[in-house]
Amino acid sequence: MELAVFLISLFALLPLGIPIAFILLICCAILMLFMGNFDASIIAQQTVAGTNSFALMAIPFFMLAGEIMGRGGLSRRIVDFANILVGRVRGGLGYAAIIASMIFAGLSGSPVADASALGAIMIPMMVAKGYDRGTSTGLICAGAMIAPIIPPSVPMIVLGSAVGVSIGRMFMAGIVPGVLIGMGLMALWFFIVRKHDYHDTVTYTKEETAKILKDSLPALFMPVLIVGGIRLGIFTPTEAGAFACVYALFISMFVYREVKPSDLLDIAIESGKGTAIVMFIVGAATAVGWLITVAQIPTQFAALLGPVAHRPILLLIIINIFFFFIGMVMDLTPNLLIFGPVIFPVIIAAGIDPVYFGVLMVFNLCLGLITPPVGTILYLGCSVGQVTFGRLVKSILPFLMVEFTMLFLFILFPALIRVPMNWFIG
Repeated sequence: MELAVFLISLFALLPLGIPIAFILLICCAILMLFMGNFDASIIAQQTVAGTNSFALMAIPFFMLAGEIMGRGGLSRRIVDFANILVGRVRGGLGYAAIIASMIFAGLSGSPVADASALGAIMIPMMVAKGYDRGTSTGLICAGAMIAPIIPPSVPMIVLGSAVGVSIGRMFMAGIVPGVLIGMGLMALWFFIVRKHDYHDTVTYTKEETAKILKDSLPALFMPVLIVGGIRLGIFTPTEAGAFACVYALFISMFVYREVKPSDLLDIAIESGKGTAIVMFIVGAATAVGWLITVAQIPTQFAALLGPVAHRPILLLIIINIFFFFIGMVMDLTPNLLIFGPVIFPVIIAAGIDPVYFGVLMVFNLCLGLITPPVGTILYLGCSVGQVTFGRLVKSILPFLMVEFTMLFLFILFPALIRVPMNWFIG
């Protein structure tokens, strides 16, 4: 009964447009009242305690690093590098957008940062070459879904800290799936280029190529250093976030010289605003998670899934269908924090690798960012790409279908994630 009360109150409040953190706190209060043990001080204590985590310190670090990189010109140099690789191919700007998304994913860890930074650069270039504006924007938004999969990933940090799964192992598990998703989008782009009869190419002289390579190398080294440092045990994911800040600041100020000391205050304020929003949601969701455990909702959920618990593939399909629908109406972070603690005990009891499942969960819920009606990245894409919401939804459907296909391939063939994960971990 507690599970029904929580879900009914949650979905009743979502359409009202109340900020999600406040919705979670109200749901917490409603559930406590239903259980007959309401105490506002406990809600406050659990909310504050939810942000008191060493692992969560990685979030402000990576958000600050992303803000520095956005101001420091790293995204533009990544786009230039991607154009060198595939610009000569027919429809090369589209392939370059996907490759740039994969590289930028290793810098930001955020789909919002990926879509806004690359969209502002790539969409005008693609439209100037005769690409359809809706298709171009859809490609950028779909490519941004790679950012939470390839490390460093802010959603993986959130999920790992909520359910007690190794963040470093999830980082290693996300590398190959992220690349495979990018390859799936490139395969679709191959057919789109021929359907729309695109013939554009981007070429550079030898001198321009040499200059771009020289300029882009410092930016390209950043994901290598972060992943390599975590893989070799040089630093934890949290320490990697601090390293990313220092490295991005050094490159932006002393190599590219596009960030000045006078810019640092604005950078700190913007990253602080973003961090405050995320951490408030984390704290509120932690309070809900604590109460969910007290109310034994995970046990109730496990009982509902009991008939299929002995069939892992069917269990994964049912859970991922649930994630798809919940991702359509609620944002990524609260979904991870609310349903992670509820579902992970079921997954572990069924003998499914929690690190593997963590990658599936993050990827599936990220797809909610590009599906209506909530679709945070869709609304961002409308703004950046200057297209209507309806046009963008129609244009993004083929890319969304490819990404759902990749998700179900990961479900049906777990080795696509687990084998390379074990290889990276050693």
